[in-house]
Amino acid sequence: MPWRTALKVALAAGEAVAKALTRAVRDEIKQTQQAAARHAASTGQSASETRENANSNAKLGISLEESLQILNVKTPLNREEVEKHYEHLFNINDKSKGGTLYLQSKVFRAKERIDEEFGRIELKEEKKKEENAKTE
Repeated sequence: MPWRTALKVALAAGEAVAKALTRAVRDEIKQTQQAAARHAASTGQSASETRENANSNAKLGISLEESLQILNVKTPLNREEVEKHYEHLFNINDKSKGGTLYLQSKVFRAKERIDEEFGRIELKEEKKKEENAKTE
């Protein structure tokens, strides 16, 4: 008989933990959605653009902001400036010149992320041109 009571207590505790965990996950999802909405509002991006940014960040493992800081460039992006800063930083971080592979890879990933952003900008411009051509 005592084991039945212990089993009931254990099951009740398990249910309480499961409910608390479910509530915590729901709250986290809600807060994440609110944060995404605030970010979209502060940057002037649509929800789909914010989602695209998040996907690019996750895919490449680096955010656009971090990439801009690493290459020391500012928006609006300029291809020549990005390329110039990339070449300089990549070359001075060469292992034969006393640099490290880690820093060189960070510079490479930063340029890769910015190149991804250039691609998105070009795609957006092409869509605008197509829409303008259709409306004319």
